[in-house]
Parts: sequence; structure tokens; C-alpha cells
Amino acid sequence: MADKSSFTADEWKLLLESVMMASIAITAAEPHGLWGLLQESFAGGAELAKAKMDPGADALIKAVVADFGTADGRGIARDGMKEKFTASKPEEIKAKCIETLQQVAEVVDTKAPADATAFKTWLRQISQHVAEAAKEGGFLGIGGVTVSEAEKATLAEISNALKLPA
Repeated sequence: MADKSSFTADEWKLLLESVMMASIAITAAEPHGLWGLLQESFAGGAELAKAKMDPGADALIKAVVADFGTADGRGIARDGMKEKFTASKPEEIKAKCIETLQQVAEVVDTKAPADATAFKTWLRQISQHVAEAAKEGGFLGIGGVTVSEAEKATLAEISNALKLPA
């Protein structure tokens, strides 16, 4: 089973970033108001908490969640994202998230083949739960859809980037 020692510092940074990129890609696909942003942020955080508490979670997922739970781990992820997103236009953010997820897929497929499917599926699951967190369209919570067409398209892009079935 892979852990932090299985990766270079840059590869580990990419794995830490991927947790946030899986959420941000969905939020960037169809941005909405403050309430929707908060709901989507909480959904991403809930997936981290769920993985932390799951005794059956994959070892690599547990290692990433544990490191993400430290100030250093969060700092590494935050600094990496700041580096990627600085000077980016809003419409470029989703593409950069998808590109990062594609890089992560290559890294885990190469360095942690036994953990790769579980880790990539977990990232896809984070995206799915973020997409389902806030209703799209409608008025004052009435009507609308759970997952918008833009979010469905982004979920398909994420699955493709992670080399998972859509």
C-alpha cells in the first residue's frame, strides 16, 4: 500500500491539491451564489471527514486525508493551488482543475497501482457529492435540478481525466 513516502514532494503536493481540485472543478463549471458555494464547500469537506472516519478506506486515501488535516499539508495544497490559479481567468480554472486531475491519475497509476482505482474513484465521488450539494436553477429552492447539465459535463470530464468510466 502506498503512502507519502511512495511519492516525490511534487507528486505528493499534486495528490493534496487533487482533493480540492475535484471540488473546485464542479463549482467552476457553474458558479452560483454564496449559499450554493457554501453547500458545495461543505460537501467536499464532508467527504474528507467521511474518509478519515472510515476504517475500511484505502491506505493512500487515509494518508492524503491525514496530511491534509495538518497545517503543513493544507499549506502545501493551498500554495500549489495559488500557484496554479494566480492570473487565471475564471473560465480557465475548471480546465486547470481537470488538468491537475489528469496528472494525478498518471502519478497514482504509475506509483501506486494497487491504490489507484480506489483513490481516483474517491476523487470522482468528491466531485459527484459537490455537484449534488446545491440545486441548480429554480427560484428560492423551488424547482431546479440536483445536477446541472454543465456539472454533468464536468463530471464526465473528470471521469475521463481520471481514466474512469463515466
